Amino acid sequence: MAKKILIVDDNELIVEVMSYILINCGYDVFSLYNGDHVIEEVKHNHPDLLIMDARMPGMDGRDICQILKMDKETKKLPVIICSSEDDLEESLKQRGAPDDILHKPFDMSSLIKKVKMQLAA
Repeated sequence: MAKKILIVDDNELIVEVMSYILINCGYDVFSLYNGDHVIEEVKHNHPDLLIMDARMPGMDGRDICQILKMDKETKKLPVIICSSEDDLEESLKQRGAPDDILHKPFDMSSLIKKVKMQLAA
């Protein structure tokens, strides 16, 4: 059975590009375009990995990550936060930190490598 990946980003083009790449790698991909319903979606569909923008309308990706990591039901879900911000490395040191970061713009090989690494953990 294919691993399920939830992609959350307010930029539809980024979601489309990531989805295309990951579907072609054999993953089952679904998406949201803001942070408002991520927690409910995670608890309902149980993805194997969450890839999420750091800043977007609705709830901020870093806040969502922290909520998920503090919840005993979702704390083991691997989360990759994406952003073009340079200070993103600092979020890896915070309580409720994501498991990895992906800098935008990203290249296809970096995305695939990070996804494989998180799903293998």
